[in-house]
Amino acid sequence: MAENALAQRLMLTVSDVKQYPYCPRIVYYGYLLPHRARPTTFKMTEGKLEHERLAGLEERRALRAYGFASGRRHFDVRVVSERLGLSGVVDMVIEADIVSAEGRVLGQELAPVDFKSSTGRVGLNHKYQLTAYAMLLEETWRRPVRRGFIYLAPLRRAQEVRFTANMRGWVHKALREIRAMIASERKPEPTRVRGRCRECEYRNYCPEVW
Repeated sequence: MAENALAQRLMLTVSDVKQYPYCPRIVYYGYLLPHRARPTTFKMTEGKLEHERLAGLEERRALRAYGFASGRRHFDVRVVSERLGLSGVVDMVIEADIVSAEGRVLGQELAPVDFKSSTGRVGLNHKYQLTAYAMLLEETWRRPVRRGFIYLAPLRRAQEVRFTANMRGWVHKALREIRAMIASERKPEPTRVRGRCRECEYRNYCPEVW
């Protein structure tokens, strides 16, 4: 019972929200293999280096790529909510100016941005990840966040994501399900998309998918 209560209070991460719809076993192994360090793959190392490169380029890029005339960028913004039991680090937060027709600054709009270094289709898991960042930003910065962007670096294009009530509701649902999974220690079914297993750091723990 004490272990279940601990699982219910467990601080989850936005990465968990992203991985859960992609393959829930990634989240399961991450929490229930406590005595094993998470394997570091070549893809993970390259992703970290690519993030640093993109952040450097972003400082010189105009905000017009996101549809804003002016504003400020904040990089690697840590956001935490005790209420949600959720934390994460946003690649970039745009604090964009809301400008009147006469050119007066009326206020600011917050927009989280997640860098993506591939040209592949933006999946639902990426959109839920961005939604979770928006929910954390609203609590941390105490301002509404209505939209964000996934920046597709190879295409030099920003895809806008509007945050709906259904998307926010899904994040709440995922957090409940993840905590229930950890509390019960019940291994979930693997993803049905077996192609995702090829480069998974936990592939050796899922012999039934091979």
